[in-house]
Amino acid sequence: SSLHSESAILINLDCNTVIYEKNADTSQMPGPLVNIMAAVVCIENCSDLTQEITVDEDVYSDLYNIKYQDDLRYADIYDGDVLTYYDLLYAMMLTSSVEASSTIAYNIGGASTANFVQMMNDKAAELGLSSTHFANATGMYSTDQYTTARDMAKLTQYALKVPHFEEISTAYVREPSIRDPESHPDRDSWKWYHSNTMMDSESEKYYYAGARGIKTGNLEMGGRNIVTIAGRDGNNYLAVAMKAPINDSEGEVAFYHLDDAETMFNWAFNHFSYKVILPETAELGEIPVSLADGNDYVLARPREEISMLWVDDVDVSLVNRDNIQWNAESLQAPVKKGDLLGKVTLEYSGEAIATVDLIAVSDVERSAVKYNIYAAKMFPKSKWFKKAFIITGILCGIYILLCIYSYVLFKQRQK
Repeated sequence: SSLHSESAILINLDCNTVIYEKNADTSQMPGPLVNIMAAVVCIENCSDLTQEITVDEDVYSDLYNIKYQDDLRYADIYDGDVLTYYDLLYAMMLTSSVEASSTIAYNIGGASTANFVQMMNDKAAELGLSSTHFANATGMYSTDQYTTARDMAKLTQYALKVPHFEEISTAYVREPSIRDPESHPDRDSWKWYHSNTMMDSESEKYYYAGARGIKTGNLEMGGRNIVTIAGRDGNNYLAVAMKAPINDSEGEVAFYHLDDAETMFNWAFNHFSYKVILPETAELGEIPVSLADGNDYVLARPREEISMLWVDDVDVSLVNRDNIQWNAESLQAPVKKGDLLGKVTLEYSGEAIATVDLIAVSDVERSAVKYNIYAAKMFPKSKWFKKAFIITGILCGIYILLCIYSYVLFKQRQK
């Protein structure tokens, strides 16, 4: 079924293959998806995530006056609370906490939120996110803050390799490691739950087995966004959906971004699987071998098996194996098993999908009799024969001259 989101992309993480996209390069407002970059910059620029930070409300008090108050997300973090960077990262990634993102930006930026935003943009440039620009770390509405589904996917793939990021962004619940008993007297009530309800096993409508994190982000002006991953049967996917409507056609609150993520995951898990496109044992041709003791040819097979993510409805026999480039039209014995013979380019619908070396299936020994006969035939054509002929001619010439000289001397003595 079609997606509600204006932009989307689905990537198989195991082979880094885009298997679906919709307006993936259309500029969108990221909303709190910017917290992904904020987390990356924080982790990469903080030597100790257990360092304690005292929250200063003045750092984010300007948000109290913004136009779109419904866009703000809080995590019950109060002025004067002492939290570690770990805590702040969890609060930001799970709840889109503006207290946490603002505090991280201010402190990692060297008491400058603007400096932190510049660090975010520098990192975006480093990662090649050419369609992305950040204006703040909270994700609040700004005409100067934009990205694309493809850039968000690329950023997330990078972030998943950053230490601690996956652990933090895919946690379902987190309790702060430090609590002020005066501002947070009820220890059990202060917990942060991930806004991605696909992780909530008690949600009958949106729970999706295998789904984890990573970030949701809603804006009144930009719709609902989500970046999430899911794994099943050894296959792992990253889904990004952006600018899903906040309400349905009747004005009721809707969570189409979650529906779209589920739709993409279901489609991938139900229609894609790894299949052997070219078995290692496949014999793809033969090359003539001269001077062979036995078979006068050698069979070629792939150096390795080729497996690919494949649409279940498409028969792998439709893959064309005929595009073969041999290193030579014929060989001369001996040939050793595993010798490189050429390469084959696999094609589907006229498009190259893989290239693999072709190697000899078995040894081909050289026949001593055939080789000796061949050597005898070839000797007159060899450079050694030519050299021997020249040397012989020279020696004969010298001999004749010596004979003439001796004859002349003999005659002179007779006189």
